[in-house]
Amino acid sequence: MTLQEITRLIQQRRSVFPAVYIPGKTIERDLLEQVLENANWAPNHKLTQPWRFQVFHSEESRRELGQYLGDFYQNNTEKGQISEVKYQKMLENPVRAGAVIAIIMQREAAESLPEFEEIAAVAMAVQNMWLTCAAVGLGAYWSSPSAILKADAFLGLEPGQRCLGLFYMGWSAAPEIPGKRDDIGPKVTWR
Repeated sequence: MTLQEITRLIQQRRSVFPAVYIPGKTIERDLLEQVLENANWAPNHKLTQPWRFQVFHSEESRRELGQYLGDFYQNNTEKGQISEVKYQKMLENPVRAGAVIAIIMQREAAESLPEFEEIAAVAMAVQNMWLTCAAVGLGAYWSSPSAILKADAFLGLEPGQRCLGLFYMGWSAAPEIPGKRDDIGPKVTWR
């Protein structure tokens, strides 16, 4: 891969939301396995490999996830503040996706590394997933609603595990979205 190819891939990566996913279009398991394998090659200090993933691939599991998100929203929002539109979105987004992956950090048992290093490693694993999706034209989006950040029981998390969000994936008919970044110059100090 050339520098120009990797630059183009990085710059074309976008958040593609479930509203534009093609309903019912599946993501083959071998592609999901490749996405996860690429995540596994993220850099990490002391090779702790702190990423863990739960894949909601079947329609039934995605419906269960949507129901959990919707129930959490209803049970944790003041009655007069509940939006029917937001509730329906919670129910439907996981079903619209071809797969949803819970992003989980597993702390090293000895906790010899600062937690931020483990979080950063998981984030790099997710970036590898996102770039893989971008390379094959698969839409993706990292969501972190409070429902999933507090989903230890729903996900069956073990001690030392923490959910950092959901990675939605789906085939999309949306046109390419132009990138938005300010110039790097003012963000850099040369010494």
